[in-house]
Amino acid sequence: MKLTDAENAIIEEFSMYEEWLDKYEYLIELGKALKDYPEDAKTDDRLIKGCQSRVWLDYRVEEGRIFFNADSDAIITKGIISLLISLYSGRTPQEILSSDFSVVEKIGLKENLSPTRANGLVSMISKIREVAGSVI
Repeated sequence: MKLTDAENAIIEEFSMYEEWLDKYEYLIELGKALKDYPEDAKTDDRLIKGCQSRVWLDYRVEEGRIFFNADSDAIITKGIISLLISLYSGRTPQEILSSDFSVVEKIGLKENLSPTRANGLVSMISKIREVAGSVI
């Protein structure tokens, strides 16, 4: 699936919910569905700086594609990183770097987060971009 198709699917999914409380519930469900993250991988070098909650991000590169795995100690934040991983894991570095990540604005995520969570979202996006830039 092309990245734009995946982004449109997320936008459509979020548009099904009118209330932000329901959208938060959806994010929580995404976080619960996130692949298990090993405890021994929760190291400082995998922590994303700038997040109020602790967010760990790990990745591997296979056949020119980046596969992400992550975890957080906060349930909403875990849902946010899960959403980002669902969009960008399995993509090439070029696909990630060419993305404007506008999907977060289109679903209204950034403006419906507290300022500290919004800063964390920006940090998560920056880290994903950084990883993509480092493997080119």
